[in-house]
Amino acid sequence: MSDSALVRAWPAAGLRARSGDLELRWADDALAVQLAELAARGVHPPDTMPFLVPWTRAEPEKLVRETLAYYWGVRGQIGPELFRLELAVLLDGVVVGVQGAGGRDWSVLRTLETGSWLGLAYQGRGIGSRMRALMLELLFDGLGARVVTSGAYVDNPASNAVSRRVGYVADGQDEVVRDGVPTPHQRYRLTREDWRAVREANLALLGAPVELEGAEAVRRQSGIDDGGPSAT
Repeated sequence: MSDSALVRAWPAAGLRARSGDLELRWADDALAVQLAELAARGVHPPDTMPFLVPWTRAEPEKLVRETLAYYWGVRGQIGPELFRLELAVLLDGVVVGVQGAGGRDWSVLRTLETGSWLGLAYQGRGIGSRMRALMLELLFDGLGARVVTSGAYVDNPASNAVSRRVGYVADGQDEVVRDGVPTPHQRYRLTREDWRAVREANLALLGAPVELEGAEAVRRQSGIDDGGPSAT
């Protein structure tokens, strides 16, 4: 099947968001393999665990297989009840990580939770903030989200800093079990109104115009056909 035929049959396969050298792109098979291999090279130091599900603890060969299986599995979850995106992050055409979002009852609630990871070699360079800002453009301006949430362990300063930098508002803490120990987990929330208030700063952070491709078709695919949101 050609790429154009795939996009006609499954519009989410054509979803893209770009800003200068940064791109979020639907993870096809080739990108999924690159993401799995990148994850196997390391996402965080071995003595830390930033994820609620400790998926990175598998041995490299198993991690590659499990990561591939995960991305294959979530591709079909683009609909009004269950909506999940796992987009490859590319910098100058090189795969550097994943920016995802997901939620239930999407067509009614219009609420999604973001999550992301970067390969170790690409951390500490400001990419995390830029890719989250670009994802917010896609979710709010492109797909019509009303609320976007996120969360991070309190002892994960990098993730917490990214959420605050792009405008999320602290929304309380929970205790979750990590390695058998109760661990504080910070929640964040960003409404469409709050996003509008920080949008100019986020666009400056991105440093280049934003281009969205395929968003309108994905809105229809996921049960949203109100003609598109207004970003103003």
